[in-house]
Amino acid sequence: MALLHPQATLRPSKLDLLAAWLPTRTWYRGPAAAELTRVAGYRFDDPDGEVGLETLLVRAGDGPIHQIPLSYRGARLDGHDEWLVGTSDHSVLGQRWIYDACGDALYARVVADTIASGASGAEEFAAVDGRTERREPSMTVRGSGAADAPAITTIVRVDEGDPTLIVTDSVELAVRRVLDGAPGGPAAGRGVLTGSWGTGPAEVILVEVRG
Repeated sequence: MALLHPQATLRPSKLDLLAAWLPTRTWYRGPAAAELTRVAGYRFDDPDGEVGLETLLVRAGDGPIHQIPLSYRGARLDGHDEWLVGTSDHSVLGQRWIYDACGDALYARVVADTIASGASGAEEFAAVDGRTERREPSMTVRGSGAADAPAITTIVRVDEGDPTLIVTDSVELAVRRVLDGAPGGPAAGRGVLTGSWGTGPAEVILVEVRG
């Protein structure tokens, strides 16, 4: 379960941080200095309930849709400065360190488990005036269930590009960055995470298991 705080403030906002960070990526395909628009997003649960795992789909100006997995942590993650998007002050949770989750082993474990088990994204609940209310996510995702559950403990390396390849000690995950024109799925025998949203395509491959 993902517990959200819709009345909280985040300074700077996620989109403000991404607007500065995204054009520095080699896989970015949008115009320079364009305003970002949130298209959709989905979340996963951290089994320990400590780290926020959210993937945003954003569009820069009239450019294509980019997929950006993020992990939100309450403290700096040692040895991961190259994956740091930025820090932000959350009015409820305090300072948050926001990382490109492709460099975060927790994200790799959770995505791989979701694909292997055929599960979906986290249920979303909003804390409003002392009550907890269920909120419909802006997109749906599901694992194909076509892969064995790997035992991931660490990331060996990350090959940036589109897709971004996360090489772990047990499996490789290919995270698609630009979703315009991404293939549908799943294909037989392939372990994938697929998703759909709003007026977008019926279903596209978001993450694929390789190796």
